[in-house]
Amino acid sequence: MNTPNQPLTLHPNRLFSSDPHVIEIATKLYEKIKDLPIISPHGHTDPSWFNLNNNFGNATDLLIKPDHYVFRMLYSQGVDLTELGIPQHGLQGDLDASRSCDPEKVWQIFAEHFYLFAGTPSGYWLNSVFSQVFGLTQTLCSDNASHYYHTITAALATPEYKPRALMDRFNIELIATTEGALDDLAHHIALAGTPMAARVITNFRPDDIVDAGREDFIDNIAKLGDITGEDTRQWQGYLNAIRIRRAFFREAGRATATDHGHPSAMTADLSLNECEALFKTCLSGQSTPEQQELFRGQMMTELAGMSIEDGMVMQIHPGAHRNHNQPIFDKFGRDKGADIPSATEYVNALKPLLSKYGNDPRLNIILFTLDETTYSRELAPLAGHYPSLKLGPAWWFHDSPAGMLRFRQQTTETAGFYNTVGFNDDTRAFLSIPARHDVARRVDCRFLAELVANHQITITEAHELAYQLTYGLVKKAYKLD
Repeated sequence: MNTPNQPLTLHPNRLFSSDPHVIEIATKLYEKIKDLPIISPHGHTDPSWFNLNNNFGNATDLLIKPDHYVFRMLYSQGVDLTELGIPQHGLQGDLDASRSCDPEKVWQIFAEHFYLFAGTPSGYWLNSVFSQVFGLTQTLCSDNASHYYHTITAALATPEYKPRALMDRFNIELIATTEGALDDLAHHIALAGTPMAARVITNFRPDDIVDAGREDFIDNIAKLGDITGEDTRQWQGYLNAIRIRRAFFREAGRATATDHGHPSAMTADLSLNECEALFKTCLSGQSTPEQQELFRGQMMTELAGMSIEDGMVMQIHPGAHRNHNQPIFDKFGRDKGADIPSATEYVNALKPLLSKYGNDPRLNIILFTLDETTYSRELAPLAGHYPSLKLGPAWWFHDSPAGMLRFRQQTTETAGFYNTVGFNDDTRAFLSIPARHDVARRVDCRFLAELVANHQITITEAHELAYQLTYGLVKKAYKLD
């Protein structure tokens, strides 16, 4: 399908409802907050971008290859990932094959299929990038693919499009990358003492050393021991090693938060003897899926205790069935668009952790979900009671205009606004960050405008809430003041 010569326009009132009265109020709210600095407290951008400050290579390498939202849609319509030059990091992959792909040919394939993104958040983000970052005026299609590719690639070679210049242009006050527990944080360390050090921090993601179901878990525990000098074959040595790594992330990467992407929200509170026996079983390589799940659950509680000790905020991102497509995982490795949401229970799953630590004012947990059915039934009531809990924004598959609106509609009456934490973009796609934050700001202004129009809140309250949802709450929740 090809629709050439279609103008690329972004309506000034986009996402503000179709009700003229709501649009009028939303516009006034948005004007006050649209230019506030961006706080991006959780994402997956590459820290080397900000340390080395090298120019990005070309349009394909920046906008297609790192973005699983893009290539999963193309794959769903029959485009082979090898045609897109996606790096083959799986055990059966061939890195040389992916490197040999012509990036302009990959872009042509993308352009020929761009119509697939109509009505999706990816389409919205990409069109925002094309229009507002690169000044393109026609919708991407097969006929103008070459013009797009060379215009973007040429711009990326200029000083104005280096990562640090874009940080300033996008008004990004702070961005947090996310690194695994074994990462050396070399790029964060190199930034120390520079102006960028206060703007680029990390998050501590220990899944590689607490998920006993990973294929590399046993090797990773050995590496953890080598790095820390602790005997990680023993339960207490293992826990001490994790504390050492947390301290390293706080010092070297200026981390204020941890991140946990477990398959479920299960937590546990086992005895010391039970913990030691379970850990030994997991290290043996003979653990069952049920034992691996129990171990992850116990580690969530252990990590909550560590957060009380060191003050780091916990982000819990459960409910993704990771690497659902086994052949794709075998060939291309992790994070290739085959992670699928699954039903997730929170009330009983979190009870062991909350029974032990949930009333401690030193604990700060931010909960996310891929299961929207839990918003009003489980998550909002939990966050509306426990002082340790806050609700993370609409996440991943629900990071969309409709998803954000559903989140506000289903959580506000029970949890209120101040038990939420603003917005985070959770992205690898650096250039889309302003568009993603703009969507959140517009949707929040729409929701607040509807409350004003219904005489549920005053316009004064709405202005204060718009500021808090955009800027204030995220800084407080992630301890960034």
